[in-house]
Amino acid sequence: MSLTPDLLDRMDAYWRAANYLSVGQIYLLDNPLLRVPLRPAHIKPRLLGHWGTTPGQNFVYVHAAAGDVPTLEILAAVAILNEQLPSLRIRVVNVVDLMKLQPVTEHPHGLSDVDFDQLFTKDKPIIFAYHGYAWLIHRLTYRRTNHSNLHVRGDKEEGTITTPFDMAVLNDLDRFHLAADAIDRLPALGSRAAYCKQMLADLLIEHRQYIRRHGEDMPSIRRWRWPGVTVA
Repeated sequence: MSLTPDLLDRMDAYWRAANYLSVGQIYLLDNPLLRVPLRPAHIKPRLLGHWGTTPGQNFVYVHAAAGDVPTLEILAAVAILNEQLPSLRIRVVNVVDLMKLQPVTEHPHGLSDVDFDQLFTKDKPIIFAYHGYAWLIHRLTYRRTNHSNLHVRGDKEEGTITTPFDMAVLNDLDRFHLAADAIDRLPALGSRAAYCKQMLADLLIEHRQYIRRHGEDMPSIRRWRWPGVTVA
């Protein structure tokens, strides 16, 4: 996605707003909109939180809404599978509120068992790409009908000074690993998927060679769009 002046202005506004909300949560007891001059009575007697890491974290978060990594990679994985194995039926569920994963009896945002099963099925394999710790998703879903078929791909705390896409590769959250994982979960595909698995392995090798040579992700990664979508 290209960073237009308008997008940069909106990202900057979001970052400043997030910083203000964060500092307010840490320090303020009252008067969050500063409708009256700030007074000592408006400040918490005991601070809750740590400001030192907050601006950096907010800076990372704002650079994520331009393309959320797990969402982008799962869509790219689906596009690969649709092209290589067109008979394979895949459903993508974008979970925005993690509390939806819990039963409604445990959290007011939660889904009923019927609604959850309609989205995630009762007996099909599920691959959950999550830019966080996998255990959290398992803890939220352990009561669900199809939990035994839920396979979470999350942060393994693997990484170094490398490219954005390579960070996903190091944590098995990239499109190639996700597509291969889907194939492995469907043994009925048999030999039909062998060529696709080999292609995915070759693309991972090509990726590693490219970033070592050029220090950035391949153009096919950086410029990827959902097939048929054009961006002005």
